[in-house]
Amino acid sequence: MLIFLVVITVLSVLAFWQVLKMKNMDIWFVPYLKHIMSKPKVDDTKHVLFCFVDHYEPQWRNDDIEVERARVDRWCKDYRLMASQHKDADGHMPKHCFFYPEEEYRYEHLAKLSDLCYEGFGEIEIHLHHDNDTAENFSTVMADFAKTLHYDHGALPVHPETGQIMYAFIHGNWALDNSLPGGHHCGIDNELKYLKETGCYVDMTLPSAPSPAQTSKVNSIYYATGAEGKCKNHDTGVDVEVGKPASGDLMLIQGPLGVALKWRTPKGLPRIENSDVRKTMPPLKSRVDQWVDSHIHVKGRPEWIFIKVHTHGTQEADMDTLLGQPRHDMHHYLESKYNDGENYVLHYVSAREMYNIAKAAEKGEQGNPNNFRDYILPKPEFKPLS
Repeated sequence: MLIFLVVITVLSVLAFWQVLKMKNMDIWFVPYLKHIMSKPKVDDTKHVLFCFVDHYEPQWRNDDIEVERARVDRWCKDYRLMASQHKDADGHMPKHCFFYPEEEYRYEHLAKLSDLCYEGFGEIEIHLHHDNDTAENFSTVMADFAKTLHYDHGALPVHPETGQIMYAFIHGNWALDNSLPGGHHCGIDNELKYLKETGCYVDMTLPSAPSPAQTSKVNSIYYATGAEGKCKNHDTGVDVEVGKPASGDLMLIQGPLGVALKWRTPKGLPRIENSDVRKTMPPLKSRVDQWVDSHIHVKGRPEWIFIKVHTHGTQEADMDTLLGQPRHDMHHYLESKYNDGENYVLHYVSAREMYNIAKAAEKGEQGNPNNFRDYILPKPEFKPLS
C-alpha cells in the first residue's frame, strides 16, 4: 500500500510538472513560491508606486497611414479625458509610458505624443523589434533613435554627469538578450552590454510569461551582468539593495508575476498573472490587489512597493479597456483603497521616475518617494505642438 501511494504521488507530481511546462511555468513557478514565502511584513505606511508601460505600436498589423493616425489621435484625445479625472497623493495624473518602436518612427506621431507628455500625461521611451541583428547595427540604431527622440521631440533625459542621452527599454517579442529559443527576434548575445553602452538605464520588458523568454528571477528589481557569447544573461541577477553599490550592466524592474487564484478562466482554472492589461485581461480589483501583494521592492526598503503593468495600447479591440470605464475603475480603486494616507499612499510614476526612486532607495533615502522622482535623471523637456 505504501509503495502504491508513493507511486501515485510521484506520478501526480510529474503530471503537474508537465502541465506547468505546457505554459513554460516550469521556468518560474518554484522561484515564485519562494518569493511568496519570503515577502517582508511592513507595519508602517506603504507607498505604492504605479507605472503603466505601453508597447505602443501604431503600425500593428497595418500599412495604412490613416489607421495609424486614427490610433494616435484617439489616444491623444481620450487619454487626456480619462487621466485628467484622476490624481495621486502628490497631485499627479496617471503617467502613461509610451515605449515607441524605432522601426515604426514617424515624426508626426511622436510630435503628438510629445505634446501629450508636455502636458504631464506621460513620458516616451524606446521599444524595438528586430531579428538576426548584429551588435554593430543594434548599437547604431539605438544611439541614433535616442538622438532623434531627444533632439527632435525633447523626449529623453540627458545624464547630468556624463552628458549621455538616456532611455528606458522594452524588447519586442520579449526576446531581451537573445532569450528566445533559436535566437528568434533578436540575434545578439550579450545584448545587455550594448544597451548599457547606448544609454539604457533600465529594462522593463519583464514579465514575459507564458513566453519561454521569461526569466527564473521573478517579482524583482535587480542588476544583470552580461557575458560574451552567452544569451539570457538576465535570467538571474543581484537584487538592488539599500546601501549596496550598483553592479552588473543593467537594472531590470519587473512587473508582478504569479498565479491568480481569484481571477480564473471560464473553466474555473487559475490564470497566470503577468501584468498584462487589455480587453481579455481587464484590470480587475482582484488583480490590483495581487499587484500590490506581489510586493516588488528594493531590498531593505519594503515600504516602497513598485507596480509596473504593461499593454499594447494601439490595438483597437483593447482601447475601450485602456481608455474607458475599466481604466477609470482601476484608478478609482487605486485611489480609494491604496491612497488612504495611513496604510497606503499612491504615487503615479513614469518609468524614469520609478528608476530614480529605486536608485534613491539604493542610496539609503527614505520617507516620501515623491521627493525622488528626479533623483538622478531629470524630466525631459518635451516639445509642445506649435
